[in-house]
Amino acid sequence: MDDIRWFNKRQPQTLQMAVMLSYFSTFFDLLNIGYLSRESGLPLIIVLVAVVAQGAGAVGIANDRKVGYAIAIGGASMMALISVLVVFSVGIGLSLIGLMFAGALLTLLVHEQSRNHARIWFE
Repeated sequence: MDDIRWFNKRQPQTLQMAVMLSYFSTFFDLLNIGYLSRESGLPLIIVLVAVVAQGAGAVGIANDRKVGYAIAIGGASMMALISVLVVFSVGIGLSLIGLMFAGALLTLLVHEQSRNHARIWFE
């Protein structure tokens, strides 16, 4: 079995930044998972699945896997939706920062350069 890669320097800059932002967001979302669940009104398990998908997708992208790319997009989309729910529940404040990070991550993942690289080079 191949070694697991956590970061791939040979990928385009958009994917490199998406992987780093995914790790960063996953860490802080895990620290705030109770808050995210309570304020979004969603069950804890749904928020946990979104956070884990975000982190697992980053590992998949670093290892050039199409399924990892798809999981990362799904996790980032779910976290963006959760962030929108939190902003509407709590109001604009620190929750807006989480929404900006989720939006930035989703933008990096669906960028044309990222999509083309994943389509051509990922297994």
